[in-house]
This record gives sequence, C-alpha cells and structure tokens, in this order.
Amino acid sequence: MAGRPAGMNAPRRAETLAVIPFFSGIAPELALRHGRRAHWLTAEAGRLILDFDDPSDDVFFVLSGSVRISVRTPGGRELILDDVPAGRFFGEMAAIDGAPRSASVIALHRSRICRLPGAAFMALMAEAPDLSRRLMQVLTSRIRETNARMLELTSLDIRHRLYAELLRRSNPAGAGGERAISPPPVQQIIALRIGARREAVSREIARLLRDGVLERTRGALVIRAPAMLERALAEAATN
Repeated sequence: MAGRPAGMNAPRRAETLAVIPFFSGIAPELALRHGRRAHWLTAEAGRLILDFDDPSDDVFFVLSGSVRISVRTPGGRELILDDVPAGRFFGEMAAIDGAPRSASVIALHRSRICRLPGAAFMALMAEAPDLSRRLMQVLTSRIRETNARMLELTSLDIRHRLYAELLRRSNPAGAGGERAISPPPVQQIIALRIGARREAVSREIARLLRDGVLERTRGALVIRAPAMLERALAEAATN
C-alpha cells in the first residue's frame, strides 16, 4: 500500500467491515478475515487522499464526512466529477483493472475512511456473490450518470447545463413543488461541475434570481419554478 497521505491518521480503536453499508449482510467470518487487512483513517478537510496516476489499488469507503473527485485537463482546467458522501465508496476501478488512478480525491470535510486493499476487495467479490451483484448495480448507476453528464456537456449550452445541475443537486422543499439546494452552492463549484466559467454561471444565476425562478434564503438556494427549468431542458433536448 502507498504511504499514508498527510493529514490521514491511523485509528485509535478496532473497527469492522460490518459498519460499512456496502458490506451489510456479509458473513461475519468474511468480514473478520478480510477486515484484518483494512486501514481505518481520518482525513482532515482539504487533505489529498489520492492523486492522479497513483499506483495503489485500494478501495476507500467513506464512513463520515465527504470527499471530492476531480480531474484536470491537459490545459490545467479542473472538472469536478463527483462528491462522495458518507455511505459511498471510491477507488474500485483500480482494484478491478489495476490501472493507475484517473482522478484526484480530496477531503471536503473531516472524514472517517476505511481503506481496503484491492486484493482483499476482489477476494470478497469472489467469495460473496451478493456483493458482486451489488457492485455491478453501483457501477451501472455510475455509468448511467456519467453518460447523462457527457450528453449534457456535448449537447447543451451553459445555460441549460446549469439548469440540469441545479435540478440534479436540489431536493423537494415544501408542498408547492419547490426544490432547494442546502447549503447554497458555491458558483465556482457549479462552474467546475458543468465545464463553464464562473462569470457565465454568475450571470445566469443573477438572471434567474431577477426572474423569480430562484430565491436565496437563509441556508439554501430555492428553485421556485423547477417546472420551468424542466421544460427548458426538454425543449433544448429536442432542438
């Protein structure tokens, strides 16, 4: 295993794979045997967990906190691929194919992480068919989401990519059909997610605020008219 990145500390108490949602229902014997190879770490906010081209093949399970996965273009531009909250995992691609890492990962908040060697992860997949099916479902879901984002990047302009991102990141809020993003998103982060300049995102959000489609409240960005954004996306998809 590669050396521990700065800001990642070893555990002070024993922990088990059984506390990880992905491994729920696993046979206790399997959890005990393979769990002996796991490393339980705490990554402080802002710390690098994985870097591009890292040769390790470990799989990382986020128990608390959250991490951000991003890539850089040859020209140096950053694109955020995903934020991984507690209950999810990352790094499984290297365990499966042995290739170097294709993205970098930093801790967004102080995060508790289980780092499981790729060999142990793959052994678990071989010994527990239910876990293999669970992994295939996770990977299929990620492929579908990636395909949807690639379609947006290649077929939609910045305005409609912003609409899609706002709808994707929001949750239902109240009985009136409104949706909300809480805490309010940082415009620079939105820009990195949709492959746009921050200035362009700021202009579009300002326009939506003026038109009453969006509203800033304490602790949230509220979409007052999500149906309008959905209609605009549907129209853009047919043009």
